[in-house]
Amino acid sequence: MKKSTDTLNHIKSNHVSDVTIIGGGLAGLCNAIHLSKCGKNVVLIEKNAYPKHKVCGEYISNEVLPYLAFLDINPFDFGAVKIKKFQLSTTKSKLISAKLPLGGFGISRYTLDLALSEKAKENGVVIIQDTVLNTVFSEGVFTIKTKENNTFTSKVAIGAFGKRSLLDVKMERAFIQQKAPYLGVKIHVKGDFPADLVALHNFKGGYCGVSKVENNAINLCYITNFSSFKKYKNIQDFQEQVVFKNKFLKEIYLNSEAIFENPITISQISFETKKPVENHVLMCGDSAGMIHPLCGNGMSMAIQSAQIASKLILNYLNGSLSSRKELEKQYIRQWNKKFRFRLKAGHFIAMLFRKEKVAAILLQALKRIPFLLPIIIRQTHGKPMKI
Repeated sequence: MKKSTDTLNHIKSNHVSDVTIIGGGLAGLCNAIHLSKCGKNVVLIEKNAYPKHKVCGEYISNEVLPYLAFLDINPFDFGAVKIKKFQLSTTKSKLISAKLPLGGFGISRYTLDLALSEKAKENGVVIIQDTVLNTVFSEGVFTIKTKENNTFTSKVAIGAFGKRSLLDVKMERAFIQQKAPYLGVKIHVKGDFPADLVALHNFKGGYCGVSKVENNAINLCYITNFSSFKKYKNIQDFQEQVVFKNKFLKEIYLNSEAIFENPITISQISFETKKPVENHVLMCGDSAGMIHPLCGNGMSMAIQSAQIASKLILNYLNGSLSSRKELEKQYIRQWNKKFRFRLKAGHFIAMLFRKEKVAAILLQALKRIPFLLPIIIRQTHGKPMKI
C-alpha cells in the first residue's frame, strides 16, 4: 500500500501526475480511489475542507454497493441506514407506497465524503485544498492553474466540480448560458421517521426528499423554483406558506428538532443537458449531467460515472485505447448508454408531477395498479454494478 498523504494547502509550484481530478465530491473521490488503487499517480483538487455538509438527498441505490466494495468502502461501517420502502405524495397530500426494487441506504455527504477522502489519501492520492481557475489542453498535456498560484500538469483531467462552477463559464459550456431557476434547501433534524423509508413529498413549485442517515438523523432536502421562493421573505416563511401545504411535510417539520443551526442552501441549479466531455476534460457526476431529485438517484449516478471514467482512463494510460480521441469517444458512448434514458425519464416524471391534475390522475392509476410504481422507479435506477 502506498504511503498515506495528508491534505496539502501548498505544494511545489508545478506538480506532475498521471491524472488530475478537479472536484472532490462523490465522483471525484471514487475516481481518485479507483485510479490510485490501480497504481496511477493522482492529484485531486477540492476547494473545501473535509468534512462538509452539502445540499443533497443523501439516499443511494444499492446498485453501487459492489463497486464501493471494490473501492474498499462499506457505507454501513460508517452508520449508513438500510432503506427498503418508498412513499410518494402529491401536492394535495395524496399518498402512495411501494417497496424499492433494489433497496438503498441513507448516509450523509458529511460522513461519506470524509470516508472516501481518507481512503483516497491512504491509497496515496494527493488532495489539495485549492480552487481551479483555468485548465488548458495543449500537445497532449493538461495545464491547470489554481487560486493559490499552483500549476498542475497531467495526461488526463477529470471534471467533477458539481452542478455549477466558474470553470463551466471559463469553458463556455452551453448549459451555463441557460437559466438556472432552482434553489435547494437542506437540514438535518431529530424526530420520528421510519429508518427503512425514503419519501418524496410534492408541494407547489417543488418537492422534498425525506430519509434517515447515520446517527438517527433525518435528512430533509427540498428543491423549488426560485420564482416561487422569492415571493416570500425567508426560508421559514416559504416553508410555512408553501411547503407545509403538504400535510406530511408539515407533520415532519413541526414534530422534529433541528440539528443544524440553520438550513444550508444552493442556488442556480440547472437540469439543462451537458456534454460528458468538454475541452478534452472527462466530466463526471453532476458536471456531466443531473437527474431531477424527484427521482432520487443522483448520488448513485455520480459513483457509477466514476467507474466508467476510471476504467477507460486506465485502458488509455496502459495503451489499450489507441488515442485520446478514442478515450473520449468511448466515454461519451458509455456515459450516454448508462444515463441518457435515466435523465430523460427523470425529466418526464418530474414534469408530470409538476402538473397537479396530471399528478392526481397518475396517483389514482398507480393505486389501482400498484405494480406500476416499482416499474417507474426502475426507469431511473440500474442493476447492481459489475466489477
